[in-house]
Amino acid sequence: MSIKVAPFGVLPTGQDVHVISLIRGEAVVKVLDFGAHLHSVIVPDGQGRYGDVCLGFDDLASYQRHGNGSVGATVGRFANRIGDARFTLNGREYRLFANNGTNTLHGGKDGFDKKLWNFQIEEMQGADRVTLSYISRDGEEGFPGTLRTQVTFQFDDQGRLTIGYTAEGDADTPVNLTNHAYFNLACGDDATGHWIKIDADTIVETREDLIPTGRLTPVSNTLYDLRDVRRVGDIISRRHEDAAMDAANGFDVNYVLNGTGFRPCAWVREPVSGREMTVFTDQPGVQFYSGQGLDILGKGGVHYGPYAGIALETQHFPDSVNQPTFPDTILKAGDVYRTKTVYQFGVYR
Repeated sequence: MSIKVAPFGVLPTGQDVHVISLIRGEAVVKVLDFGAHLHSVIVPDGQGRYGDVCLGFDDLASYQRHGNGSVGATVGRFANRIGDARFTLNGREYRLFANNGTNTLHGGKDGFDKKLWNFQIEEMQGADRVTLSYISRDGEEGFPGTLRTQVTFQFDDQGRLTIGYTAEGDADTPVNLTNHAYFNLACGDDATGHWIKIDADTIVETREDLIPTGRLTPVSNTLYDLRDVRRVGDIISRRHEDAAMDAANGFDVNYVLNGTGFRPCAWVREPVSGREMTVFTDQPGVQFYSGQGLDILGKGGVHYGPYAGIALETQHFPDSVNQPTFPDTILKAGDVYRTKTVYQFGVYR
């Protein structure tokens, strides 16, 4: 229906930051050109009342701050963790910034979420779109090659938020892109009342620091079995039954998705509001994080505490660059990385 671009703040460099609103009637998706952050998703509940189901901040400083939970961030060059902040490629070892103990998390010290992106807007029949572009130079955060990346956010009349990623580099380099949005379909205090289903028979087994062991373990007869719909809070209340979940204080695990190609992989429902969200992706995995580490002030001065929102980050498996049995995450020079995820919002009866 329309796209609006408004000021959101000014960086210390003097560069202006904008919030881009994709407006479909009363439903709205807002995106920032700083960090290609997903700022807001305003959709109706079962009674036709509109609310913002996406966690975010009112001010630029909060998005610039480290330790903000990566709320709404576009994550790159490499989402999730890289063990010991290093990898070897083409016979050369590359050392990265260790920002998660001895490991690298979500791209390093200043990943894609701390960069200002260029953007272009496009109004279309039945949908609005914004495409953001960023050039990551050779050596940025320790990664080889210059990488040109585009992220497209498209919101349509059917309540589908499509996030498409493309990237191309002039040297072989690891690439694993995702968005770290937190959703709370109740627009409430926490998301423990949400019901969730993930189509995965196995998960990526990890050490205590969440670096993979290289093994995939079945979810059968474990708390991680979400093949049938289960209430998030009911599982978390039993976390002491599983050492890994107890150590993480909730879910922080990569699910190995069933099937291949573009397909539905996860479903979330919130019974009070009647909202539901279906996730589609072409990626091999999804990181389910239940938001237990949140402790920040969000939009409207609301405190986001533990479990305030849940993240379903579609991606390749963590530490894939150091795990020879995992699907390959090396983008060859001149090849094009391309992936797509859809978050479809609706109501159920």
